[in-house]
Amino acid sequence: MIRTAAGLFRAQGYHATGLNQVLAEGGLPKGSLYFHFPGGKEQLAVEALHRAGEELCAAITGVLESTADPAAALDRVLALLGEHLVATDFREGCPVATVALDAAAQSEPIRLACTGVYDSWEGLVAQHLRAAGVHGADGLATVLVAAVEGAILLARTRRDVTPLQTVGTHLRALLAPERRSA
Repeated sequence: MIRTAAGLFRAQGYHATGLNQVLAEGGLPKGSLYFHFPGGKEQLAVEALHRAGEELCAAITGVLESTADPAAALDRVLALLGEHLVATDFREGCPVATVALDAAAQSEPIRLACTGVYDSWEGLVAQHLRAAGVHGADGLATVLVAAVEGAILLARTRRDVTPLQTVGTHLRALLAPERRSA
């Protein structure tokens, strides 16, 4: 149920995703929802955000562990995100953004879940940047996550991965070796 909800929220947003749709697409009986999620749709969304965020974090971790070079890691993360966009015919962008834009202002638990996921991604990126000796790793991690998030939105809207490539080109300048500490 969580995986099905995460996919639907990612593709459609919070308000456009109905509980009956989650149950039907997950092949689940109606009574199972409130048994497992007494807080209803909001609780399901929070848990789906956590799961989807953790899954993308694990994928990003794998990429970051494959290279110590921040620019190479950025290229690989952007390629991974672009491949997912293409594989889903641009229906699924960021696992958090659609819900964040749709429901975070009306639901404190959803807002906190979105914040937690974004914080985990920024922390992971900052840790990788610090290990590479990049100056201002925490702030730069925020810039990288925000820029990539915007590029995903543009790519999804345009149905073209060019924005990811363009953002990658410009972000590489921020990751240049001369920015690293001695």
